[in-house]
Amino acid sequence: MAEETELKVIDRTTLILDIFAQHARSADGKLQVELAQLRYMLPRMVGKGTAMSRLAGGIGGRGPGETKLEIDRRRAKERINALTRRLDELRQRRDQRRALRRSTNVPVVAIVGYTNAGKSSLLNTVTQSEVLAENKLFATLDPTVRRIRFPEDREVVLLDTVGFIRDLPPALLQAFSATLEEVADADLLLLVVDASDPDRDQQRSAVEAILGDLGAGKVPRLLVFNKCDLLDAEELAVRRAEAGPDSFFITALDRRSTFPLMQAIENHLWERGMIERSPTFPGDDES
Repeated sequence: MAEETELKVIDRTTLILDIFAQHARSADGKLQVELAQLRYMLPRMVGKGTAMSRLAGGIGGRGPGETKLEIDRRRAKERINALTRRLDELRQRRDQRRALRRSTNVPVVAIVGYTNAGKSSLLNTVTQSEVLAENKLFATLDPTVRRIRFPEDREVVLLDTVGFIRDLPPALLQAFSATLEEVADADLLLLVVDASDPDRDQQRSAVEAILGDLGAGKVPRLLVFNKCDLLDAEELAVRRAEAGPDSFFITALDRRSTFPLMQAIENHLWERGMIERSPTFPGDDES
């Protein structure tokens, strides 16, 4: 098809990797995307055109195209090894930071969900931050960590993660495992679902499956239905009736709608002995 149309044709995984590459901002994120791209492209490197023609020079012979191809593959493998070593160093630093948080008994709450479900908007609202939050796929790539203070001077670390998708490419999951391992180490997950999306049930199932792959399947979680302002009263009533007891309906841009969720987070952590319970929660004293 590419030869017939003279247009570049790429598959789904390559498209996703390209989008990730455009949104990577931190050095860590850029390294992870490059590693995922190289791991995906390495087994697909084939000769192209005259310069990369796969010509044989007789039995046991090697044409110029194959020699060039071998050089490209060798360089790709060397770069993969270098990136892997660098990411291992960054992983060790994250391990040290996690160990420090553990030593200070600061609980970690990770926000997870399908891409464009509103995770970054929720983080911004409850922490008064300005993390990039846009209405597009994978707007947030680099994990973001913020602290939120509850009454009685108790703190919780809130972690925003990259959005998930169905059939997450293995190359991407492998490259980002160093970052996503923070999810498996969290004390509580906030699984954010776009309540207005017709495919919300399938998206939630996809997120649950990825959490299982990450070893986070048994981490306690609260289900957060976002974008409820896009539902009419009847639709919202139906969603509430179908939801379980640990479900919350919010509009991430409306801070007041998040108050019950924040109270539930505090209650959950208090019940597990992580923070002291208090009679108020963030926003109670605000007009």
